[in-house]
Amino acid sequence: MGNSHAARKCISEEIAEYLETAKRNYLENYEHPVKKPASLDEFKQLRTLGTGSFGRVMLVQHKKTSNFFALKILDKAKIIKLKQVQHTLNEKRILQAIDFPFLIRLEYSFKNEVYLFLGLEYVSGGEMFSYLRRKGRFSESAARFYASQVILALEYLHYLDLIYRDLKPENILLDPVGYIKIADFGFVKHVKYRTYTLCGTPEYLAPEIIQSKGYTKAVDWWATGVLIYEMVAGHPPFFADEPIEIYERIVIGKVTAPLIPNCKGPGDATNFERYREEPLKKSKVNKFEAEFADF
Repeated sequence: MGNSHAARKCISEEIAEYLETAKRNYLENYEHPVKKPASLDEFKQLRTLGTGSFGRVMLVQHKKTSNFFALKILDKAKIIKLKQVQHTLNEKRILQAIDFPFLIRLEYSFKNEVYLFLGLEYVSGGEMFSYLRRKGRFSESAARFYASQVILALEYLHYLDLIYRDLKPENILLDPVGYIKIADFGFVKHVKYRTYTLCGTPEYLAPEIIQSKGYTKAVDWWATGVLIYEMVAGHPPFFADEPIEIYERIVIGKVTAPLIPNCKGPGDATNFERYREEPLKKSKVNKFEAEFADF
C-alpha cells in the first residue's frame, strides 16, 4: 500500500511538472509567436471540406512537401462586418501557442488583400458527429475512450486559463487510428475567474450561461457530461425544436436515462439508470490592413 501511495504521488508530481512546463511554453508562444511564412501559391487546392460564416475550409496539399492540410480561408470583409476581428486574432494566437496531442495544430498562417488563411493539420477521419450518426450510438468502452481524451485536453486548456465553450461532436475530429483532435477555437477565451458572454451550442449550454449569472471553466465539464450522454444514447439529454425549449429543459435539469439495448448491469452503460429523473447538479487593402495587422 505504501508503494502504491508513493507511485500515485510520483505520478501527480510528474503531471504537475508537465502542466507547469506546458503553461510556460504556451505563454512564451502566445507572447512571441513563431511565424511560418507561407503563401497560397505553395498549396494545391483539392476540395472543400466545409463552409462557415466567414469562409470555407479546403483540403490542400503543400507542393514541396506533399503534406496535406486543412486550409481555413476567412473573408476579411465578413469578419469586420460581423465585428469578429478580435475573436479571429485571438483564435489564431491561441492556436499558435497550444501544443497538446488531442488539440488541433496550426501549421501556417498568412494573408492577402482579401482573405486570412489558417493552415491546420488535416485530420482524415472526419467529425465525430458523422461517425456517431452512422453508428447510432457508441459502446460504453468507446465513449469512455473518447471522453478520457476530451478530459485530458480540457484539463490542459483550463490549466492555461482557457475556456473552450463549444464542445460538441461536430468540433471533435478523429484521426486514422481513432484518437481525437478538438478543433474550432472560435469561442476559446482567456478567463481566470468568471465571464458572461452568451455563446456555444444550445444543447450543450450549462444553466449558468443561459441564466446570465456569469460562469467559469466548469461549463466545459457540463458540456463533457452532455457529450458522454450523447455518445452512449445517440442524442443529447436536452433537445427540442426551438432553442428556448431546450434552454427551459436545461434549467429545469431533469434527465431521463437513455434507452440502451442489451444492458446487463454496471459496466455496460446501465449505470446511467441511476440518473433517471434526477435533477442535475447543476480592393480594400488599406481598409483591412489596420484591423488585421497582427495576423
